[in-house]
Amino acid sequence: MVATPIGNLMDMTFRAVDVLKQADLIACEDTRVTGKLLKHFGIKTAMVAYNDHNGAKTRPRLLADLEAGKSIALVSDAGTPLISDPGYKLVAACAENALRVIPIPGASALLAGLVTAALPTDRILFAGFLSAKQKARQTSLDTLARVDATLVFYESGPRLAATLADMADHLGPRQATVARELTKLYEEVKRGPLAGLAAQYREGPAAKGEVVIVVGPPPEAEAMTAADIDAALQDVLKTMSVRDAAAAVAETTGQPRRALYTRALALKSADADDP
Repeated sequence: MVATPIGNLMDMTFRAVDVLKQADLIACEDTRVTGKLLKHFGIKTAMVAYNDHNGAKTRPRLLADLEAGKSIALVSDAGTPLISDPGYKLVAACAENALRVIPIPGASALLAGLVTAALPTDRILFAGFLSAKQKARQTSLDTLARVDATLVFYESGPRLAATLADMADHLGPRQATVARELTKLYEEVKRGPLAGLAAQYREGPAAKGEVVIVVGPPPEAEAMTAADIDAALQDVLKTMSVRDAAAAVAETTGQPRRALYTRALALKSADADDP
């Protein structure tokens, strides 16, 4: 499992070059992409395409080669294999057949984004790519809002503004970092509250390239009990609309505004039904 650069070719390790030269075969997502990398480093090892489209057909051949004693280097188009890239099923099959799997570490957009984010790294959850469909994306964020950890996501430039807006609504007022085009010429890192970042990318030119979004953990106030939250909502509902009450409690507790709005509606309805 050989990590390759995510942009800057200087991030290729000596060990990775050596392994790719000595391997009997290189399995890669796209032979055209990997071919450019091999040419740059003077590597002439044969390649075979292995990706989500042909995996079921190609995997038995690769396993047979490994059983025969051959060495295969698996690479993705960029970064560390299996991190939002193909390869999991091949590694699982190797494990099931007692075939040795050796990691050759190196560049990773996940780690590069995390260490530049200036956010806690003692506990993280990597959530990969969220759905391109807004409803499914919002549902996932509602679930992740309860996770007491720094969250790391991958996203594409065109969807960045919409994703940040949903994060601001469903994760609450948290600090976040957007790291775009890491290790490349136009590398960009922006830090700030989720709502502010969402506004920047919504109002500015459309973002391009590959993006890592790192969102800080929920504030300590997240540990409030359901009863505490209900009490806070009921207090402000005496003088505010449901929408304003949810916004006010979100501001003081760090709870996701959408979740508070739904709960405030329920409380308001229960009060109306109470004789």
